[in-house]
Amino acid sequence: MENLEKETKFILQKYNIKANKNLGQNFLIDENIINNMINGSNVDKNDLIIEIGPGLGTLTKYLLEKAYKVIVIELDRNMVDILKERFFLYENLEIINDDILNIDLQKIIDENLRSFENIKSVKVISNLPYYITTPIIMKLIEDNINLESITVMIQKEVAERLIAEPGSKSSGAITYKVNYYYIGERIIEVPESSFIPQPEVTSEVIRLKKRKEKPVLVAKEELFFDIIKKAFLQRRKTLLNALINGKVFINKEQGIKILKEIGLKENVRAEELTLQNFADITNLI
Repeated sequence: MENLEKETKFILQKYNIKANKNLGQNFLIDENIINNMINGSNVDKNDLIIEIGPGLGTLTKYLLEKAYKVIVIELDRNMVDILKERFFLYENLEIINDDILNIDLQKIIDENLRSFENIKSVKVISNLPYYITTPIIMKLIEDNINLESITVMIQKEVAERLIAEPGSKSSGAITYKVNYYYIGERIIEVPESSFIPQPEVTSEVIRLKKRKEKPVLVAKEELFFDIIKKAFLQRRKTLLNALINGKVFINKEQGIKILKEIGLKENVRAEELTLQNFADITNLI
């Protein structure tokens, strides 16, 4: 950790760079965490790696040695200049200076799969900016990006919700969406001391592995996720009232009938439901 901390401070001083709080920049200085991220995501020489928000390139350096190709997507022009200078000898690096939320990631992946036949799988491995974690995760999921896995370091509280078991107290609407497409697992907890400057929260590295088959069958995915969203918009209310207010149920009588048909109590709340419960409601409607 000491060597990486010295290297990071040297780079910051060399380029007269300070962490941009508006971009959520905290620079990782713990080599053990990096090794756990890479080992936990099973990076190999046939992988195309997408790294979002590489910053100074601390994680990038290790990925370039392990993967067939690394594409980094960095919004900060100052960081792009540093990355270009640091890794100009590497032929397996592509740098995109843009906002991840504005680019067609699947198009970029498809172009690389056509150009490089050695690529066998595509993985996202990133230390994500905390202020934009959820939108990025949602983009990767909702755009149905062709990924084998997503390994990210994010705020622990968010990580716990992403990989929670649907039907547990930690679950939220995002839990069900993630669980529908991916299987989540913890890799390692990351203390504040692993960064400079230190963030005010504990972090956690998690891995989401893409499911080969959907865990439940739903007649209409759009309706399925709309029901889940409306159920959690008013999570303090009972599921029945939340879905009546959200105009999912026409009236109380219809709602009670549907809940009874799938074996749920009238006073059940959204976070108590399983993925199958929401699928059953969707299919009955």
